[in-house]
Parts: sequence; structure tokens; C-alpha cells
Amino acid sequence: MSKIYNESEEMYLETILILRAEKTSVRAIDISNRMGFSRASVSRAVQNLKNKGYIDVLENDAIILLKKGEEYANNVYEKHRLLTEFLEKIGVKDKVAEEDACKIEHVISEETVQAIKSFLNK
Repeated sequence: MSKIYNESEEMYLETILILRAEKTSVRAIDISNRMGFSRASVSRAVQNLKNKGYIDVLENDAIILLKKGEEYANNVYEKHRLLTEFLEKIGVKDKVAEEDACKIEHVISEETVQAIKSFLNK
């Protein structure tokens, strides 16, 4: 899968995916609260993601991932979980592993991801 090449967009998509698992519907205010961004910033990002075909906003203001957005969000979230697990296994404390995984997930190569998967599956 090709990358979005925009860490911010990836973070928004991942956040929508996570919120969707926690709530019946996701709205801009939920994203704002989770990410700590202003509603104006979230509104701009949501519009940008909608224009690029990653999400749609329904009449009730619920935000849904479209197929392309779902694929990206799942890919980023999978990297996040994989990296967190790997870092914890090599002795990094849980909180630090989580924070570092969040940073690394946007820049790591697919080759390295596959190597970590192989390592963890041994």
C-alpha cells in the first residue's frame, strides 16, 4: 500500500478508526477531544480528508471511513500495534513504547515492518 505521505492525515484516519471501535458514531468533536486539536483545525482536516475520498460526513455529522480511508487507517493502526508490541518485548516501558510507536508508524519502511512481524512470530 502506498503511503499518504502526510503524518497528520494518517493520525486523523487512525483516530477515526479507534473512535469508531469505542463509539456508535464519530463526530468532529470526538476527534477534537481525542487529539487535543481545536474544532477549527479538525474541521479543516475533515474537509481535506473528505475531498481526498478517505472519509464521508453524513447528514447527522457522523464521520465514516470510506474504503480507501479504512485501508489506510487499518494499515497505520496495525503498524502502531506491531511496533508497540515489539518495543515492549525489547524492554521499553508500556507508555514509552506506545508514544514511540505512534511516532515511528508514519516513517517506518514496509521491509522493516515485515521483519518485525517475522521476528515477533518466531
